[in-house]
Amino acid sequence: MERIESLTPRMQRFVLDGPELAGLVIDEPASSVRLLIPPAVGAALEMPTWTGNQFELSSGDRAPIRTFTPRFLDTDANELTIDVVVHDGGAASDWAAAASVGDEVAVSGPGRGYEIDTDASSYLLAGDETAIPAISQLLEQIPVTTPVQVLIEVVTSDAELDLPSHDRAEVTWHDNGDDTPGTALVAAVTDLAEMPPAIWVAGEAAAVQKIRKHLFDERGMSRSEATVRGYWKHGRSAT
Repeated sequence: MERIESLTPRMQRFVLDGPELAGLVIDEPASSVRLLIPPAVGAALEMPTWTGNQFELSSGDRAPIRTFTPRFLDTDANELTIDVVVHDGGAASDWAAAASVGDEVAVSGPGRGYEIDTDASSYLLAGDETAIPAISQLLEQIPVTTPVQVLIEVVTSDAELDLPSHDRAEVTWHDNGDDTPGTALVAAVTDLAEMPPAIWVAGEAAAVQKIRKHLFDERGMSRSEATVRGYWKHGRSAT
């Protein structure tokens, strides 16, 4: 771990470095990497064994492996930047809140990304705080002449941050407060009068399932028009 930076009260930026990152290639925006973190705060990193069913530690516990969207990859410097939302409970949040420069993690990937339709007449990008890194990457690669509507749910307004500049992007932040995660995001998407022909949505699993149902069942959109991804599950403390 080379650097740690607080972007908002809830989001920490981690810059990972090391020669082990040589050869890592991320070709598409909104791709993912898997991060193996120490099994407990203050513990050393332990490489797990694949049992045929799961990656397992010597204790018999499942290895703490979490999936994130890499924000930046600098192949010249062998640096990988990952932004992590810190919330109450969960192995990843506990690690992020206590991590220090010099700590070790292991990285694998990348996972699937998103192929931008450069011919789409307009875009909708929607998500909660965990989707901000992916939304940022998409804004950087969607043609600057393409209109983009961006809807982002945050717990409070102090979680808002500057997104990459895009000439035709309209960004709206939706404060969710104490409501069940995803409440504001679902309302923001389903209240839209019209849907653009290209849509990307990610966030809390139950919330995006409601959005998926709305888009496909009620709006009649096809899977080729809308990509909807669950990033995490509310109430699952291990995530």
